[in-house]
Amino acid sequence: MTSGDETARFRAARDFLLRHREDYAAAYEGFAWPRFERFNWALDWFDVIADGNVRPALHIAEEDGTATVLSFDAVRTRSDRAANWLRQQGVGAGDRVLVMLGNQAELWETALAAMKLRAVVIPATPLLGPADLRDRIERGRVRHVIARTDDTAKFDEVPGTYTRIAVGGGAAGWLPYEDACAAPASFAPDGPTRADEPLMLYFTSGTTARPKLVEHTHVSYPVGHLATMYWIGLKPGDVHLNISSPGWAKHAWSNLFAPWNAEATVFIHNYARFDAGRLMAEMDRSGVTSFCAPPTVWRMLIQADLTQLRTPPREVVAAGEPLNPEVIEAVRRAWGVTIRDGFGQTETAVQVSNSPGQMLKAGSMGRPSPGYRVELLDPVSGKPGAEEGEIALDLSADPVGLMTGYRGDPDRTAEVMAGGYYRTGDIGARDADGYITYVGRTDDVFKASDYKISPFELESALLEHDAVAEAAVVPAPDPLRLAVPKAYVVLAEGWEPDAGTARQIFEHCRAVLAPYKRVRRLEFAELPKTVSGKIRRIELRERTAQGSTAEYDEGDFR
Repeated sequence: MTSGDETARFRAARDFLLRHREDYAAAYEGFAWPRFERFNWALDWFDVIADGNVRPALHIAEEDGTATVLSFDAVRTRSDRAANWLRQQGVGAGDRVLVMLGNQAELWETALAAMKLRAVVIPATPLLGPADLRDRIERGRVRHVIARTDDTAKFDEVPGTYTRIAVGGGAAGWLPYEDACAAPASFAPDGPTRADEPLMLYFTSGTTARPKLVEHTHVSYPVGHLATMYWIGLKPGDVHLNISSPGWAKHAWSNLFAPWNAEATVFIHNYARFDAGRLMAEMDRSGVTSFCAPPTVWRMLIQADLTQLRTPPREVVAAGEPLNPEVIEAVRRAWGVTIRDGFGQTETAVQVSNSPGQMLKAGSMGRPSPGYRVELLDPVSGKPGAEEGEIALDLSADPVGLMTGYRGDPDRTAEVMAGGYYRTGDIGARDADGYITYVGRTDDVFKASDYKISPFELESALLEHDAVAEAAVVPAPDPLRLAVPKAYVVLAEGWEPDAGTARQIFEHCRAVLAPYKRVRRLEFAELPKTVSGKIRRIELRERTAQGSTAEYDEGDFR
């Protein structure tokens, strides 16, 4: 099969989804994953659409007002130079390359260059410290590291014989990446790329346990994110802004594969401290047409005057954690557009989503994405067809956008792939129309007085109160009820962490929640989070189990 055949098949699948971008029924029933024996997204797709293409592929706006704007053709040429230079430094097929860069042009160049070389990328956020890096170097069997010069000192405490490449100036003992600018501008691959070759290894964010090492192929992420493109509603010529830290899967989802699958511009606004007003000004200035942000950012945005944005994006979506309905309503009132939620994992592309033009149901993640057969497994029997159960992918449908497994952990891989289903570890409820609502992680849902409690439902209720900027609910030990819901609350600006505020929040919960669901204890505190921004509930559970003198008890305010 020639690369032209591979490109044509990928384009046909892409164009089918574009034609039906607002017709979910037609897209879901008619879409079929393109199947490949050989495929290299950087060579067979990106280079093809980039050749001679002067439209912006990448637009990075810096906090100081400067900007980097690169055309598709410029990114193609720069990645070819990078691939040739990296090959000169010994990077070859199958080599593990840890890439720890910020939102800078070199991040996209090295991603494409590694694909062209058939090397395996291990994305890493610059927020990682030496202990995390040691784990990644050892378990990832890393042979090469590409890092910002400012971060190279972290590796002084990370032993190994890996090649060290610094981006951004000289560092003792590190090769200067800038030398790649002098490498040849035409790249020739060493050989064909098998579709099942590993492309990326992701360390999960570790909200409840030691990070897992998720393996994706040259097909599972590049092709799998056709579904993500469809969910976002991207089309050629769009300017897409996704707020995500490099090193995490969502960055690859929406800052690499989905927008460039659609031939859209990737727009980045770099900032040291989040400023909602400045972000909206940059969105207006750059003509952002689609916007994706995690719930934490959406919750910060609605604390500001959203009407500062003169031209709201056509498409707005959220992913990473469930989005609370009150946030969606605040954006709808200000921008006249509705945030569409989506559900996926590092292990997959987007599995369930609200696609453009469809009826939305409050609190629902939407319906299964094209290319996925989603089942809810009964918590007792493990059989599909439950109204509420573990969200799972039917493996008989051979979904492309699914990891090959957890590298180096066959037992865990077998556990999540057991019985012909990929088990997400998340619980959902499906209604008569096929819409799925998120309930919680299997290890987050708990019982109080023999009633099942979904932390997400209680957190949504808490966020309806003006005092609450963020909240997390975990079980607190109770001698009578076994456990009761305890809320950790981050206050909105202008509220004091005192008994008066606690009283108001408890009164609000009594008004909106059934008695068995009420928050019984409350503590004002910052929420511990992973470096990717997800709440570390395991840490809150441990803190709660130890007890606290700073908490308020609902019984004291009756």
